[in-house]
Amino acid sequence: MARKISSGNSRQETRPPAVLQVIPSLVSGGVERGTIEVAAALAAAGWTAYVASAGGPMERELVRAGVEHIKLPLASKNPLVMRRNTRALIDIIRRCRIDIVHARSRAPAWSAWKAAKKTRRRFVTTFHNAYDESGPFKHWYNSVMGRGERVIAISDFVATYAASRYGVGPDRLRTIPRGVDLNLFDPNGVKGDRVADLAAQWRVPDGAPVVMLPGRLTRWKGGLELIDAIAKLGRDDVCCLLVGAEQRHGFRKQLEAAIEKHGLGCRFRIVEDCRDMPAAYVLADVVVSASTDPEGFGRTIIEAQAMGRPVIATDHGGARETVVAGSTGWLVPPSDSGALAAAIGEALKLDPAERIAVGRRARAHIAAGFTREAMCARTIDIYEELLFPEAQPLRSTAEPLAIPA
Repeated sequence: MARKISSGNSRQETRPPAVLQVIPSLVSGGVERGTIEVAAALAAAGWTAYVASAGGPMERELVRAGVEHIKLPLASKNPLVMRRNTRALIDIIRRCRIDIVHARSRAPAWSAWKAAKKTRRRFVTTFHNAYDESGPFKHWYNSVMGRGERVIAISDFVATYAASRYGVGPDRLRTIPRGVDLNLFDPNGVKGDRVADLAAQWRVPDGAPVVMLPGRLTRWKGGLELIDAIAKLGRDDVCCLLVGAEQRHGFRKQLEAAIEKHGLGCRFRIVEDCRDMPAAYVLADVVVSASTDPEGFGRTIIEAQAMGRPVIATDHGGARETVVAGSTGWLVPPSDSGALAAAIGEALKLDPAERIAVGRRARAHIAAGFTREAMCARTIDIYEELLFPEAQPLRSTAEPLAIPA
């Protein structure tokens, strides 16, 4: 797509609009995944897309999508570094003729906001969670995410927080749930040998019911609560998988100590590197999200449902919007290992017909409201809303963009 974009010197030139997304790094996580997906959608739609970050392994995905990555130390919270980042972003905005700057995290958002203000470019932010507010400084630090001309929230839970705590009105606030790639996360597309390879690699006993908690190894993700729940469940045939990289050094040792304390060493596997999550979901009989603090959204829960797996999540935050209790899974009170144990027990009792029915409902639920295509299309609609306010929409949100595999 090419539209008339103002060059800033009273003349008009026709060129594709350009969007710069800024995030701390490209190591792993839902923020990074969403950034890459939107950048790829922009490139596929004929826009010019850039991503600025400190870099990481996920840079390769941008290259494959034809998106340029610009390396800056945007993960830093050092005021001097942030000031240098502002100057660098000003230069990038002018040199690359950026039209929209989209900030997805607080530290880089401060530099991006100042750079967009200096260059008079449109500024968009995305609230990815209800951030900690442990004092006036924290509230002020978070406030940059409410300064966008459009502020995207990834769930109604986050939107309510942004409106109530940072005064983001309905004229600027938009809710766009995260989306899952239904082509990648398709149970019919996972061959048995991929699942068998993971089972052998992770030493999963033949025929053992598998309970999986995917997510970074950090305290609030609920790994300790899952260990307590499995101890309360009292079954000696279950194999539990904690799948995710260690976020805080030393927490894996805490998990291992809790497993040993309950005598569950033969029941748990801690896996810090999984490069085939669709196969991992197929291997699981039930997928758990036991977060003790509310999650802004909870990407693993929609991925698991897309794969037709029964899910159990804590009854707060974004999970209330992605799990249909009693239909696609269970919601349990946070930090209640007894309730979690009971829900796991119910999930493992499903007979084959019930499991198939739950899986079909779960995938249909995700297809109806949480796809990658819809997320990207609605984000681009917001960009067009800012750049071409007088134009009729070229595409409704019900007509998602085609995104290359």
